Amino acid sequence: MHRVGSAANNGNSNRPRKEKRLTYVLSDANDRKQHCAGLNCLAVLQSSASDGCNYLFTGSRDGTLKRWALGKDAATCSATFESHVDWVNDTVIAGGNTLVSCSSDTTLKTWNCLSDGTCTRTLRQHSDYVTCLAAAEKNTNWVASGGLGGEVFIWDIEAAVTPLSKSSDVMEDDCSIGINGSANPLTISSLRTVSSNNSINASTTQCHGYVPITAKGHKESVYALAMNDNGTLLVSGGTEKVLRVWDPRTGSKTMKLRGHIDNTRALLLDSTGRYCLSGSSDSMIRLWDLGQQRCVHSYAVHTDSVWALASTPTFGHVYSGGRDLSLYLTDLTTRESILLCKKEHPILQLALDDDSIWVATTDSSFHRWPAEGQNPQKVFQRGGSFLAGNLSFSRARVCLEGTAPAPVYKEPIFTIPGTPAIVQHEILNNRRDVLTKDTAGSVKLWDIIKGIVIEDYGQVSFDEKKEQLFEMVSIPSWFTLDARLGSLSVHLDTPQCFSAEMYSADLNITGKSEDDKVNLGRETLKGLLAHWMTKRRQRLGLQTPANGNALSRKDTTPRSLAHSRIEVDGNALNDSTVYPPFELSTVSPPSIITEGSQGGPWRKKITELDGIEDEKDFPWWVLDCVLNNQLPSRENTKCSFYLHPCEGSAVQILTQGKLSAPRILRTQKVINYVKEKMVLDKPIDNLNTVGTFAPGIGGQLQHSAVGDGSFRSGLKPRQKLRPSVEILCNNQVLSPDMSLATVRAYIWKKPEDLVLNYRVIQGCRLVSVFQVESSCLL
Repeated sequence: MHRVGSAANNGNSNRPRKEKRLTYVLSDANDRKQHCAGLNCLAVLQSSASDGCNYLFTGSRDGTLKRWALGKDAATCSATFESHVDWVNDTVIAGGNTLVSCSSDTTLKTWNCLSDGTCTRTLRQHSDYVTCLAAAEKNTNWVASGGLGGEVFIWDIEAAVTPLSKSSDVMEDDCSIGINGSANPLTISSLRTVSSNNSINASTTQCHGYVPITAKGHKESVYALAMNDNGTLLVSGGTEKVLRVWDPRTGSKTMKLRGHIDNTRALLLDSTGRYCLSGSSDSMIRLWDLGQQRCVHSYAVHTDSVWALASTPTFGHVYSGGRDLSLYLTDLTTRESILLCKKEHPILQLALDDDSIWVATTDSSFHRWPAEGQNPQKVFQRGGSFLAGNLSFSRARVCLEGTAPAPVYKEPIFTIPGTPAIVQHEILNNRRDVLTKDTAGSVKLWDIIKGIVIEDYGQVSFDEKKEQLFEMVSIPSWFTLDARLGSLSVHLDTPQCFSAEMYSADLNITGKSEDDKVNLGRETLKGLLAHWMTKRRQRLGLQTPANGNALSRKDTTPRSLAHSRIEVDGNALNDSTVYPPFELSTVSPPSIITEGSQGGPWRKKITELDGIEDEKDFPWWVLDCVLNNQLPSRENTKCSFYLHPCEGSAVQILTQGKLSAPRILRTQKVINYVKEKMVLDKPIDNLNTVGTFAPGIGGQLQHSAVGDGSFRSGLKPRQKLRPSVEILCNNQVLSPDMSLATVRAYIWKKPEDLVLNYRVIQGCRLVSVFQVESSCLL
């Protein structure tokens, strides 16, 4: 996904310097109950009531979190938390009922654990991806965050989510650091930073509000954090191969620990803060005594990077997983280790839940395995354990010799399935359909203007299917795609998204003239914001027309627009009805992601837009399109060409000048134009033996523009002889349905102006035609 930029304003205009992008994310029918990309994080909320329900929270690379109500042998998705616009990298529970998540969109977000999924606050302080979180179990307000920018912040969540006073709100446009799913801005206050001598300074240049404590010291990316129960110790690690220990109450650094020879990827602290466990890309697990400031044990059980750690409540045993697909249980005292299970995907995070353990991997499905967390010695009684080595290569050598241990468990207790993530995609030539392939090998065809799968081909060859679906048609690129979130993200940028047009007949739109041009980008935006427009009109007290969501010209944004940059689409003026080809699915509605013109990016299902999002949330050009029927000025949509008789033909020369016409003009219209210019006054026996007309008959073209309509003025009925004509390019006969753009792209294949030739292919017949007094097609 694109890196989110800041929303700066030009000093001479209210318009932002950088035109903002609008993205919509397509989803399959079951995605509200399933993740569609790998799981990066897990968090378990234990019920305080004896008969209450435990909850599992999962954060995914699809940008969403989900809440699962846990039963003995089942888990039910009870809420989806959607506001992040990139991968969710970590999540923790703070304050008993506050869920905190962090993302590659550089933000932290807070949620009420038992809510319907509404984001309560967005916290913006990181300059790069936020990769990890840590929370204090007893000091319930403290949460720490770390990211790729080398920054570590300590947040007082209760203070951070407290509503701001009105005196602060007046400055939100200049110092906004947050915007939640409902577009509520959060302003920043006096910025407290930790200087090189660890003293906390206050900057009085910032506006009033909350800002976290900064722990300065990391020069490179931070990948792991851990905090003790009381919130008195914080440990961080990353790409610098050292562990740093902090006092989170002040942000001061207390010690630095060396021992790993590669990146630190996972950290755990015991409840007292005396001992720390670390997992590294060097495949080692190390146990540190923070009182002695040294490593007291190292455990070589993995053959590759250790990415996830979870400990028993007594901190006597550790569960570990990582890149080698293996989940191990290790006794920290006796060094005895055992392989619990072998996965098919790398393990990213673990969450202990009583006597079972949840395992998150790079797959969208996740599993619950037996763990005996209350009495882990039961697992070792099954046999098959080994003594963890002190050197990382020892376990690797054993595995290479073919003596790797057998896993204790073959199957999980149960599995919560996900939707396979899209890993390959191809935009077809019609610029509406996209062919995809997912992690299960299934090939599907998507209609991106409807947001649905229109064909599931199953496990077939992607390349062969792409060849079968090839169409010789040329339509300008009006969107871009990526599958970073495991599903299709369709990006619309101005003015490129308004570059593609089609005839209404080609889209099977009833009630419109078949020659009316339909702008694909404009109609897609109308479909995406149809629900929002309805809610907006209700909020403003405006009556919704009976025939749809048509808006009056008075229902416009207050923005003052430069007319030199705007053109009105005459065919679409006052036409805001959403046509059937652009009606998006309500069963599995897409989500909108936008950077807005102020504040930060946000994400919402199109059916959950409540009408309060306004012109500072949507890009200005989107509002101009859907409310004002105005489009940004576009590049020339015409195609220049020459029209000559075939070489050696005796057919009359109609014109020697250059013609121009819309790129989507069909060859049939050129045929009709030639026929109208070649109407004969002579009898049929003047036709020569090769089926062409004698030269010198008819006038020469006086106008240099060919349109895609019919003759509209000066028409007088008269009996004429009418030829049957073929149009050729590079000696190839063109199909009447082929557009000029298609001819140029696939037949002409030259940078010079297109040259078309015409010839008569059969005898003339008497028809009732019209004398043309204007030789220009409208």
